[in-house]
Amino acid sequence: MALMITDECISCDVCAPECPNDAISQGSATYVIDPNLCTECVGHYDTSQCVEVCPVDCIIKDPAHAETKEDLLAKHQRITAG
Repeated sequence: MALMITDECISCDVCAPECPNDAISQGSATYVIDPNLCTECVGHYDTSQCVEVCPVDCIIKDPAHAETKEDLLAKHQRITAG
């Protein structure tokens, strides 16, 4: 699954720099995660780096974008191939 940021986000700016795929950007009210770029850090790290640094625990799995670890690894390979 891709991750998503809930409305509990305080826009503290710590998650975006941690994303190896540049999937996190500032939205109109809070940060947002592009599900087409989010691999939950599969292929880069053992854990999702944005989740690790988030001080308010507002980053969760996005139920609208269900993906297996294999799907996330394939996405990682597509993203990093170009």
